[in-house]
Amino acid sequence: MTYTSLYPRHTQAMALEALADTRVVVLNGARQTGKSTLAALIAEHVADARQLYLDDPATLSAAEEDPVTFVRHDGLLLIDEIQRAPALLLPIKHEVDRDPRPGRYLLTGSARLLGLRDLPDALPGRTETIELWPLSQGEIDDAPDGFVDWVFTHEPDAAMRSSSLRKKDYVERALRGGYPEAVRRDAGRRRNRFFDSYITDLITRDVRQISDIERPAEMRRLLSVVAARMGGLAVIQSIAGDVGLPRVTLARYLDLLELVFVIKRIPAWSSNLTRRAVSTPKLILTDSGLGGRLIGMSSERARDVTAPVGPLLENFVTGEVARQLTWADEPVQLFHYRDRDQVEVDIVLEHASGEVVGIEVKAAETVRGDDFRGLRHLADRLGARFRAGFVLYAGEQALAFGEKLRALPIAALWTLGDV
Repeated sequence: MTYTSLYPRHTQAMALEALADTRVVVLNGARQTGKSTLAALIAEHVADARQLYLDDPATLSAAEEDPVTFVRHDGLLLIDEIQRAPALLLPIKHEVDRDPRPGRYLLTGSARLLGLRDLPDALPGRTETIELWPLSQGEIDDAPDGFVDWVFTHEPDAAMRSSSLRKKDYVERALRGGYPEAVRRDAGRRRNRFFDSYITDLITRDVRQISDIERPAEMRRLLSVVAARMGGLAVIQSIAGDVGLPRVTLARYLDLLELVFVIKRIPAWSSNLTRRAVSTPKLILTDSGLGGRLIGMSSERARDVTAPVGPLLENFVTGEVARQLTWADEPVQLFHYRDRDQVEVDIVLEHASGEVVGIEVKAAETVRGDDFRGLRHLADRLGARFRAGFVLYAGEQALAFGEKLRALPIAALWTLGDV
């Protein structure tokens, strides 16, 4: 098998490391993120590897007919799209318990395996799961992609890098998204055709593969409503009213969309600073390009001063940070902060040590002192735990706004880090 025009993935090295000491490695992620291609590349680095793809009807039939025999192999066995045949997991468990050598199985899936219904004991203590998101900007540009690690291991002034990118460049990147096929296509009609087909396949194939949905049109409507609210609070009652769904049905549909990696909930953060903190999570689309298509955003429309570019860029930035957490060395968790006085911080990164970095996202090419209001709020209440606060904006210059507070071009997300 030959591969051309491939983007380097940070997860490739992670998966090879995991196979060296772990019995079962799972690559989980949305459809069309390149899981099958990446798994095949990984298998080519391993002697005696065998590859089985469950999207082939004959292969799937064999898996369903005799799952015990299907999973037997002395070397590495790659099974692609494992959620199509969950009955394979119990025989895999028996195999790795009988022979606990590392590097036995490499599984890929387009849904979070532990959340699938009717799933047998899902290999606890025997697996390492690696999430594969749509391409990051660093993977597209061959850049370090090390912002998360950098801000917890360097002083704020070390991040003071300028960038030649402007607002229109960031909007273009956000609308392009990170699905490899969309990235390769020209902006406009051909890329839009990809997103439209993706949405259709997602609802008619991926979601229905793991759950019965009564009316697919309602799921499509829900996607559009979530996209229109991207970066906003996931207030169930409000969303249910917009979509016209009962709350119980809406909650199930949101769970399904998160299960297939289309949306992600960003939990609220309080750290017991105040009882006035809001506990509602925020919702983002895992791919800003898909979100842009769902709200009908285009490069031309984005030039209108009334276009909702701010939420699009916030979703884009939050998605880039979330991607980095899957390969960051530092133990960091992602949150958002908002209180009942409407003080908010778009992104809160909390290190296992207790240190906190706050990030605000601004779509403007200029930055003002008032843009640091939420970050100053955190700094005042956290004291020594507050490591740094950054406003990531669409301008070119890196600027200091007081102790531990810096404005950086959005591009710092993927240009900072060790090569």
